[in-house]
Amino acid sequence: MTQLTIALTKGRLERQTIALFEKAGIDLSFMKEKQRKLIFNSPDKKFTFLLVKAADVTTYVRHGVADLGIVGKDVLLEHPLGYYEMLDLGIGKCKFSVASTKNYQPDDYKRKRIATKYPTVASEHFRQKGEDVEIIKIEGSVEIAPVLGLADAIVDIVETGTTLKENGLEIFEDICSISARVIVNKAALKRKREAIIQLFHTLEPVCEGGNEV
Repeated sequence: MTQLTIALTKGRLERQTIALFEKAGIDLSFMKEKQRKLIFNSPDKKFTFLLVKAADVTTYVRHGVADLGIVGKDVLLEHPLGYYEMLDLGIGKCKFSVASTKNYQPDDYKRKRIATKYPTVASEHFRQKGEDVEIIKIEGSVEIAPVLGLADAIVDIVETGTTLKENGLEIFEDICSISARVIVNKAALKRKREAIIQLFHTLEPVCEGGNEV
């Protein structure tokens, strides 16, 4: 029997993924009483799940520690190399947006400062628009940057927009939609192809996304 090791993003996406797998008939009840555990082996020996931070999923997959990873498209846009993106699970939906205070002027000609946790996404977006901007990388709460005058606007993930409104910001432009994707280690796709494709066939009927193969 071929065992698949899957790096899974901890937190809300973890819970949504477990629900999706169980909807597809895959029993993950062994993960529900996790306490502080980070590694889980299924009783039938088909799966090992690693609970990791979103930004680390691509690292585990790229280096072959995990055969597959489940992570948001936002992470993949920032770290686009070293794996195959195979399946859109259609969960964890949100979007990248440009937001700022109400007096922001997106069409003026001054060089703008854009605060973001996602410099690759922000840079590429404005490059495609032909705009030369200064990117300011922020690790914490990016919403306060325009309020305090650090930046003219932000590029960030938006789900409901509530956090933006609570900080006096509004959306000026949507960049792209985001959802959870399954990525695959390149070598694992050759060595464990049958098991991986079988997993995809099991998940696809309950996904709102689509196959990238």
